[in-house]
Amino acid sequence: MNDTTITRAGEQDIPALNTLINSAYRGDSSRRGWTTEADLFDGIRTSEEALGEMLQKPAATILKYERAEELLGCVYLEQRDNSLYLGMLTVSPDAQTGGIGKELMAAAEQLAHDKHCRAMTMTVLPQRAELIAFYERRGYQPTGQTEPFPMEDSRFGLPKVPLSFIVMEKAL
Repeated sequence: MNDTTITRAGEQDIPALNTLINSAYRGDSSRRGWTTEADLFDGIRTSEEALGEMLQKPAATILKYERAEELLGCVYLEQRDNSLYLGMLTVSPDAQTGGIGKELMAAAEQLAHDKHCRAMTMTVLPQRAELIAFYERRGYQPTGQTEPFPMEDSRFGLPKVPLSFIVMEKAL
């Protein structure tokens, strides 16, 4: 569509990003989509303060997806050595299954190519089997590595169960 854009988010986008991300991951609104974490966490997924800190990182970018000037998706990207970390891929619960996530991932991979990265990496909760399958269909594979979840850091929500991450990677 010609009224669809994927551009870099800026400080002025923080309030809308915060609303979008929290609506997609937590609470009753998130249950309208398939990416909810409401059964795994209480609390919020992020905050305006945390998003501001992310945007301040020199190696980080948040891409936003807008259609007719409505924010429908975003993704956090951070260059780490010769790979690009992909996190917080978000699509509005009411717009999921429409290809927005795939478009954001393609834009992220293009940015990785532009930055001469050799791979895309991400961390995923192993309880999210449907999400892991989504990423595997796009060429991401579990590396066998795990990372601890910051269980005591309420900035990411309040876990209802013990959690950790699996690391996934896609060679470019």
